[in-house]
Amino acid sequence: MSNIGNYDKQVKNFTWEISEKELEYKKGDVINIGEYCSDRICRLGKGDKLALIWQGHSGDVKKYTFDRMRVLTNTIAQYLVDKEIKPGERVCLFMDKIPELYFGFLGILKMGGICQPLFSAFGGESLFTRLEDAETTAVLTQKKHLGKIRKIVQDLPHLKHIIVVDDEGRKPLREKECSFSMEKEKGIEHFDIYPATAETPSVLHYTSGTTGKPKGALHVHYSLVSQYMTAKYVLDFQEEDIYWCTADPGWVTGTSYGIIGPWSNGITQCVLDAGFRVESWYRFIRDHGITVWYSAPTAIRSLMKDGTAAAKKFNLSSLRHLCSVGEPLNSEAVIWSTKAYGLTFHDTFWQTETGSMMISNYPGMKIKPGSMGKPFPAVSATVVDLKTHEPIEKPGIVGLIAIKPGWPSMFRTYWNNEEVYKSKFINGWYICGDRASIDEEGYFWFVGRDDDVINTGGHLVGPFEVESALIEHEAIAESAVVGKPDPVNMEVVKAFITLNPGYEPTDMLELKIMNFIRKKLSPLAMPQEIEFMDKLPKTRSGKIMRRMLKAKEWGEEIGDTSTLEDE
Repeated sequence: MSNIGNYDKQVKNFTWEISEKELEYKKGDVINIGEYCSDRICRLGKGDKLALIWQGHSGDVKKYTFDRMRVLTNTIAQYLVDKEIKPGERVCLFMDKIPELYFGFLGILKMGGICQPLFSAFGGESLFTRLEDAETTAVLTQKKHLGKIRKIVQDLPHLKHIIVVDDEGRKPLREKECSFSMEKEKGIEHFDIYPATAETPSVLHYTSGTTGKPKGALHVHYSLVSQYMTAKYVLDFQEEDIYWCTADPGWVTGTSYGIIGPWSNGITQCVLDAGFRVESWYRFIRDHGITVWYSAPTAIRSLMKDGTAAAKKFNLSSLRHLCSVGEPLNSEAVIWSTKAYGLTFHDTFWQTETGSMMISNYPGMKIKPGSMGKPFPAVSATVVDLKTHEPIEKPGIVGLIAIKPGWPSMFRTYWNNEEVYKSKFINGWYICGDRASIDEEGYFWFVGRDDDVINTGGHLVGPFEVESALIEHEAIAESAVVGKPDPVNMEVVKAFITLNPGYEPTDMLELKIMNFIRKKLSPLAMPQEIEFMDKLPKTRSGKIMRRMLKAKEWGEEIGDTSTLEDE
């Protein structure tokens, strides 16, 4: 029996107060995420349970119980206090997926700092933009990334401390730099947790910058109420689960559901600090007996390239529940997962700004391949008219996804950008910036980002529909669709595709692809041109940057590329 049980019944009866009650939280109480994810779990008698199973790129494994995590996060928190870092100051985590990243996150929250996780593959300019905007006080990093920080530190007057977690005194350090060894530092058994309340700022997550300058979405400790319950219901955590979230905590998925969600539920989670390789991923699942797997469509499509045979080489019978996040999951990937694993990937929709899952497919609920699913119980979501922003009552009509404000994990502002923050709320709705429709049964169907939708001859074409049709062709690995200028129709559809191994770009293949999708799409949605590419431009979180492709076609400025994976 799944945690959520009957979805329709939950929609009628569920309130966020149920989550508060399970967390033993009452309005006005202290609510510190760091404490709830470690000390509280120990008080529940689970101190000896494994919290983290970590595996490095060389195959070495480290294991930590909840009690050990409690002491180590206390140790980090005390170290930051001893450095005279104050509550409310921004403390950046800039490191690979090592244990210090995960425990550092909780340690910063324990002492009242605002945690600012940044992806370790960022270049100097990307790092500088975010540290400058946040006026960051301290950075926790590794010696391998120290060079990037040294190049920009002179232009960051607010940056007082650069804490190197793996130096151990061997590398000559400069002004503002210091060594810290989590394992060798004297363990702090008791730490006076900062008495955060519901609206105390907790995490500053910068958006991936697919449009305009990256913006810092500020979250608060009360977000725990959403993240705890959505993890329990959507990821369906059971007491003995071994969980793997493949996202990096430099992105919101890696914190909301790679740290807060599992650990507030007292769940053992695995972390693989290594690059993507099909066999190493399957081996990781097999070796650690992973039961719940939360990954991204980009990774799933990469696994599809190797086919079901690669999956069949490994015993993956431990898996019982699969979920996807980051981009809409094409129907072909949903169908493929049932062939490869005997399980269906459940798509989930949410954003950096929402902090937790808003629309999802749930255990026990009918899956419609390609659909986003239905709103989480207690989340009021709809689609609104593109111009009036009034809710659309008729099924099948495309509009903007809109959510009624008030869910616990909603972001509270954009850092230093309150005006843009306020612009996201219209007619009493938070406007997500994504277009979708809702069918007769209440399922949401993604069309595209509002600025990605193609207007061809007055008809709107969603790139996701065309991309989904394209990747059903056996030769195509990934696809991205944009509008190309056209003197007659204003825009026409152009497709960029990458090919699976064993296929070469030829005129004959292009013709075969065109004939294939002609049977699946309306004439208006048919690509007028196909361009073969070695790889598609993506953010480091795996989202395809269609705007870069569109800018190329329209001769426009590309804009911010700070999150481009090959910057």
